[in-house]
Amino acid sequence: MNYPSKVLERAVEEMSNLPGVGKRTALRLVLHMLHRPASQTENLADALQHLVQDIEYCEKCHTISDAPICQICANPLRDTSLICVVEDVRDVMAIENTGQYKGVYHVLGGRISPMDGIGPGQLYIDSLLKRIKNEDVAEIIFALSSTMEGDTTAFYLYKVLKNTPVNFSTIARGIGVGDELEYADEATLVRSIQNRIPYVESN
Repeated sequence: MNYPSKVLERAVEEMSNLPGVGKRTALRLVLHMLHRPASQTENLADALQHLVQDIEYCEKCHTISDAPICQICANPLRDTSLICVVEDVRDVMAIENTGQYKGVYHVLGGRISPMDGIGPGQLYIDSLLKRIKNEDVAEIIFALSSTMEGDTTAFYLYKVLKNTPVNFSTIARGIGVGDELEYADEATLVRSIQNRIPYVESN
């Protein structure tokens, strides 16, 4: 694609690095921003800059936060004996949108996927072990995607944690096999968590 301006070309190249955004879509978005008031585009640039510079991750559960400890972990009304283990911050948001889960979370930061070069060492597993050791945890819920990688991750965690005095459960298969958790509707997520089953019996 030929561009009339190097400035435009660079903007399109950067925009097309976003997931699901091809060159044509990137060009359309960049031209749209050019036609908006300059203040709106400047506000977007400022928000993205603050996203990079100011975003924090909770020291306990690793979700995105505005402080060292996130609002969920800091909430005295949450049941800290119940930890829902998820892959991604988006999964926390999906479950929170149901308004039904009252425990806390642990974000692994991904799932074991040898094909993608992601092993246990790249995930927040050690900090989960530390929480179980130092906190009064009664139950761990594996709320991982119903994919081969999600099942592999849950099985690995179970093997690592099975000698701890904690009960293990997994969300009910209201989540279809092969589905990502973030795309499940709220009613399905609620049923999956409420009807969770002991992890050992699920294999």
